[in-house]
Amino acid sequence: MNETEKKDEEFMRKALAEAQAAFDEDEIPVGAVIVCQGRIISRAHNLTEMLHDVTAHAEMQAITAGANMLGGKYLKDCTLYVTVEPCTMCAGAIGWAQISRVVYGAGDEKRGYTKYAPEALHPKTTVTSGVLEDECRALMINFFERKR
Repeated sequence: MNETEKKDEEFMRKALAEAQAAFDEDEIPVGAVIVCQGRIISRAHNLTEMLHDVTAHAEMQAITAGANMLGGKYLKDCTLYVTVEPCTMCAGAIGWAQISRVVYGAGDEKRGYTKYAPEALHPKTTVTSGVLEDECRALMINFFERKR
């Protein structure tokens, strides 16, 4: 495993901790962290139930917090780690924020941006998928099994 893969797993574990917090709050368990220059500048999880807001996805919360932390709307030199593939709404926001890199765990065959809006991210954004995929997917499966 190279250094980038080690860092990706390390930061994805932080996103998984956020997803677990969402799970514990009965929110769909998606977690996100934004990393800039090797340090986490924001962390978030889904808050759609608590805020009664369909736009309160983990990525949206993390982008807002990250922009506030940096004092500007662009996150060009940042990496977003998120446990599940972003939806089209979040992919659009990621594109507008010009996030340099997106790393996600589990794909989302039903709502993921790659199915509906594969060009939504900024053209210079790079994507890595499948980081800790099994753990990310298991948390989602456990959540929805519990709901049934």
